[in-house]
Amino acid sequence: MINKLINDIKAKNAPIVVGLDPMLKYVPSFIQEEKFKEFGANAKGASEAVLEYNKGIVDAVYDLVPAVKPQIAMYEQFGPEGVIAFKKTVDYCKEKGLTVIGDIKRGDIGSTSEAYAVGHLSSVEIGGEFHEGFNEDFATVNPYLGYDGIKPFMDVCRKEKKGIFVLVKTSNPSSGEFQDRLIDGKPLYELVAEKVDEWGKDLMGDSYSYVGAVVGATYPEMGAALRKVMPKAYILVPGYGAQGGKGSDLKAFFNEDGLGAIVNSSRGIIAAYKQEKYSSFGERGYADAARQAVLDMKADLNGIFT
Repeated sequence: MINKLINDIKAKNAPIVVGLDPMLKYVPSFIQEEKFKEFGANAKGASEAVLEYNKGIVDAVYDLVPAVKPQIAMYEQFGPEGVIAFKKTVDYCKEKGLTVIGDIKRGDIGSTSEAYAVGHLSSVEIGGEFHEGFNEDFATVNPYLGYDGIKPFMDVCRKEKKGIFVLVKTSNPSSGEFQDRLIDGKPLYELVAEKVDEWGKDLMGDSYSYVGAVVGATYPEMGAALRKVMPKAYILVPGYGAQGGKGSDLKAFFNEDGLGAIVNSSRGIIAAYKQEKYSSFGERGYADAARQAVLDMKADLNGIFT
């Protein structure tokens, strides 16, 4: 899938991933009212509203971007009905030809990590037949447990030709409490990056590894250093837009070939209609507002190399 992702980034000239992280407050009232009337003002109704909202956004942007990144917690908050909406969202995006990065941040001991990897990136054998789980193309993985937690994902990725993005330096303000701690003179995030580079050499696509890294846009100076540590790792860059990152900060995340990074924007796109800049679209034009936000983000990122 890393080869497909890179080819689609080139074809659409857009190193952009849209974060499908729907809070119910982002969903326009007319969609909520329609689904609550049909299914009730309950978890089912909320989940169906989220799914309808997602479909509208995907329909508006799938020709512009190569990938989406649904964050599973935003669906799990609605319980089983929300998880069903997550799966339906994944399926709908793949029908549109999009690469799906499951933002699940899993990481555990070997057998548990294997179950996570199988559930999200592969299929499980039941009664002699194989049944796929959520079937994303990539998953985000927490490396805190070390190689024991990563290897099962790598084994599944090797089998299925899929990939992972390992948390290296996250975009949240308190990430430094642990990630910036010095160990033998190096920050912990740099040691994790060295491991990502090492693991990735064992799982290569044509030009980049199936083992990528998550490095926040809010730390561009660290991104520059980590780009050198992980030359063959694709970097997933959260924190653009709503969290403060902007295109001019991000050049160092990319390699000289203009590749090597894909930048995520979530509420800056999916809730664009709530911003003053896009308020003229109104609630019913939420999907068109999202499309315009993608076009503006694309222009901002392409300006890095001009």
